[in-house]
Amino acid sequence: MPLEMMTTARPIRLLVITMLYEPDCVGIAAIASDMCNALAARGHHLTVYTTYPYYPEWRTKRNVNVWKIEREVANNVQIHRHGLFIPHRPTRLLARILHELSFPLSLMRSLFRREQFDGVMVFCPLLGSVVFAVTRKLLRREPLWVNIQDLPAEAGLASGINKFRSLHRLIAFAQRSLFRRGEVWSSISPEMVDQLQPLRGKNNSLHLLPNWLVGPLQRHVRQMPSKVGRPPHRPPRLVYCGTIGNKQGLLTFCQKMKDFSHFDFRFEIFGDGSEAPDVRRWLEQEGDDRIRMGGLLPDDQFIRKIHDADWFVICEKQGAGSSFLPSKLIPCVSVGTPVLAISDRTSPLGREMAAHDLGIAMQWEQLFSLADRMADVQDDLASYRAFQENCLRRGEAFGRDAAMDRIEQVLGEMCGGMSPASHRVQERCRA
Repeated sequence: MPLEMMTTARPIRLLVITMLYEPDCVGIAAIASDMCNALAARGHHLTVYTTYPYYPEWRTKRNVNVWKIEREVANNVQIHRHGLFIPHRPTRLLARILHELSFPLSLMRSLFRREQFDGVMVFCPLLGSVVFAVTRKLLRREPLWVNIQDLPAEAGLASGINKFRSLHRLIAFAQRSLFRRGEVWSSISPEMVDQLQPLRGKNNSLHLLPNWLVGPLQRHVRQMPSKVGRPPHRPPRLVYCGTIGNKQGLLTFCQKMKDFSHFDFRFEIFGDGSEAPDVRRWLEQEGDDRIRMGGLLPDDQFIRKIHDADWFVICEKQGAGSSFLPSKLIPCVSVGTPVLAISDRTSPLGREMAAHDLGIAMQWEQLFSLADRMADVQDDLASYRAFQENCLRRGEAFGRDAAMDRIEQVLGEMCGGMSPASHRVQERCRA
């Protein structure tokens, strides 16, 4: 709908369905939570259907009956927490299937509530969330926005959790059929949008809506002094912060780094996830003093560690494809820390690195030359400074206010009214 045709502004009653929400802080938890808090601060009425905090540790963090629906209010957002099955070994296919199915089954209890919303947004990578959202749509006829942060069928195959091509085809068919029930689709990288284009029907609008630097991290980033021109340490400091799961291949990266016996470096790992115990076990057995590991960090320490580091490590398992773009890239470039990316050249991360020259980008089969490549940059301060400047320049594309304006605008179009953001866009156009 053209902006000039929109003449009324009203708050939107929005239901958000997401398996992850604060106090969880990695993956989509930070994005979903920050979006809801920001929209509520702008006057909209937000209700969230989620579960109890459990990620990325894969264990319940509250001493509660997880099969009881718990209701709370935070930052003017109504939060309804539903239990789900949390597997001890989430890398096993059957355990993940049970995990996926338990969430929509638990959510189905909410259908007995007579709540009505102007629109519904469901965050996907969990296909079970989309199953519930589509079921609700069939009953309530509310417009549906599928916010695609990850493609479950492709991610399951790429991570190795699903090794069966026939099952992949079945999940891909279900994924496409469920997605098509949503009037609005959005995704976070051009590569993911390209992958979705052939799947959508004539009634599905598709939007490129990148993620952003969430509010709590933005405040800490602004407190950091500029590091542009600061040379890398000797030995160089590497840091990895975030989820340690099957998709990342972090254990393989550590094993490769250990092979560089002639290369002195300091690599700190801060995170948790399904593969974290394997990484810890390997480090205890190998005893490489150059690599150390700790748990997830609070926001201020997270940003401080990125700022102190010379290189921020982002690795993706070979064959990850175009199913996702690591959210940890955004705080990294916003701080101005060059990226050490190990991924396929054609992945969203690989293309992002090539397009914006954010640091060192390598494929796994090239990793044998990493020590020499880092040594070259160590002695070329102009090149290293360029990486820092490119990161900061790219970080400007992930502004929070602009992202919220765009989300409000699409919500207004989907829900048949004009949001306050549309007024702001008009005012800027007139100015």
